[in-house]
Amino acid sequence: MKRKAYGRDFGLSSRMFLTMFGLGALYVVFFAVLISVFEIGIVPVVLIVGGLALLQYYTSDKIALAASGAKVVGPDEAPELHAMVDRLCAMSDLPKPRVAVIPTDVPNAFATGRSPKHSAVAVTDGLWRRLEPREVEGVLAHELSHIANRDVAVMTIASFFAMLAAFLTRMGMFGGMFGGGRSRDGGAPAWLIILVVSLLTYLISTLLILMISRYREFAADRGAAVLTGAPEQLMSALQKIASDMVRIPQRDLRQVEGMNAFFIIPTSVKSRASELFLTHPPLEKRLARLADIASEMGRPVPA
Repeated sequence: MKRKAYGRDFGLSSRMFLTMFGLGALYVVFFAVLISVFEIGIVPVVLIVGGLALLQYYTSDKIALAASGAKVVGPDEAPELHAMVDRLCAMSDLPKPRVAVIPTDVPNAFATGRSPKHSAVAVTDGLWRRLEPREVEGVLAHELSHIANRDVAVMTIASFFAMLAAFLTRMGMFGGMFGGGRSRDGGAPAWLIILVVSLLTYLISTLLILMISRYREFAADRGAAVLTGAPEQLMSALQKIASDMVRIPQRDLRQVEGMNAFFIIPTSVKSRASELFLTHPPLEKRLARLADIASEMGRPVPA
């Protein structure tokens, strides 16, 4: 089965385009205000911000692997895992990503990388021990779908500017606490302008990023279901991961919670927060969509 058979999700692609367009317009306004307040040229701003964004873009995979404590392993160290990735990549016509293992009992997995040729998939020891081989294959197919859809790169770029806005929000708060000066024309203090604009930018961009983040999980679930031809594998894996997560000590969960946006299931699966503020769709909705796909394929649906 070639990638075009399950391929790039048009709904995801259009949403990623619209999200990036909206974020781009938002950040143009954001930086226009900064340039006006600080009375600096646009060139220094572009060079500094652009340089930082490029640095994160080209090192995002290394940062994600390092942050999770993942170790890249070769075929001799994890032969079964590599064999699964090899088979799925051949079926999906994707270049083989680096394969990494995370030394934690938390059952999870994630994909990272700026492009299919510069990507990595990582699974935890806990996931490998708890799931059956066919379930692990469903999880890996989900992560490879993220790589095929290139949504990891979009999330990396989008999240950088949200983090920058958050940083400037904190700086604006410190400016108000320790500066207190007013603008030269007697208007609002510069720190207050920066605080308000940065905070609004952060809130709006975060909501846009979370919206696309939830949809990309649906798209990756669908990609995995069609690639493997067995949606029930991923359904069973998701159910096991979610049920086993509640048995993991909170100390272990806290050690990896920074990767929640990347994981196939966030460690805080019992969150009661509004869906608007979640990085992933509710598990029940993901299972329902996979069940619909399984029914269309004439596949059995796990109870």
